[in-house]
Amino acid sequence: MNDDFMEEAIAEAKQGLSEGGIPIGSVLVRDGKIIGKGHNKRVQDGDPMTHAEIDCLRNAGRIGTYKGTTLYSTLMPCYLCAGAVVQFGIKKVIAGESKTFPGAKEFMESHGVEVIDIDSEECKQLMQDFITVKPELWNEDIGE
Repeated sequence: MNDDFMEEAIAEAKQGLSEGGIPIGSVLVRDGKIIGKGHNKRVQDGDPMTHAEIDCLRNAGRIGTYKGTTLYSTLMPCYLCAGAVVQFGIKKVIAGESKTFPGAKEFMESHGVEVIDIDSEECKQLMQDFITVKPELWNEDIGE
């Protein structure tokens, strides 16, 4: 695991927050290089599907195979994003935290994905601060 990549995901989350959105960021890495990055744009784009991981994969574009890639996300991926991970054969996910939202860790693991939760204080604080200020936006994001 490379903390620089999680730092990039956190930078994406902060960019999303500065745009009035939900502070979740993601980067896709292969061979030690970032090949895609993104952040949750549900609010900014008015699109319920634009979670951070989906934005990241869209921004990576058509890369052929996802063999050897690792997806970093500031928050444990939800079932939507975990489905994309499984569908494209991404075999490793590094999540910043899963206290705020447990996500779909077991689902990914049951499909052969290695999932590492680094339990980052910075990632947890980013989400806790956001949820305190905008609980209704967070509840909308997680389908509550």
